[in-house]
Amino acid sequence: MASAPAQQPTLTVEQTRVVLSEVIQAFSVPENAARMEEARESACNDMGKMLQLVLPVATQIQQEVIKAYGFNNEGEGVLKFARLVKMYETQDPEIAAMSAKLKSLLLPPLSTPPIGGAIPAS
Repeated sequence: MASAPAQQPTLTVEQTRVVLSEVIQAFSVPENAARMEEARESACNDMGKMLQLVLPVATQIQQEVIKAYGFNNEGEGVLKFARLVKMYETQDPEIAAMSAKLKSLLLPPLSTPPIGGAIPAS
């Protein structure tokens, strides 16, 4: 017999701000920052490797925070939290700013090599 899907936690805008702030802070904890740096170095700016190496570490860090707010401790909880944040982004500039900061922590801008692979002489 299949179990009913877990109830998705509903957070207010204020609660979402608090959780999002805690998630961002979790990335600056020395142990987590070291894990993310190691994953990034292993990925070498290769987008495929970023998805394989960096995303799982980032997901684990987020899970540690959001599980205290009723989100399940699997990738699905992180996705539900991301959807909740996305929903509030349009209503709340503070959430939109924190969401942008979180995205920059997860996947920093990748440098694109110049066309032709050479730096043009000026």
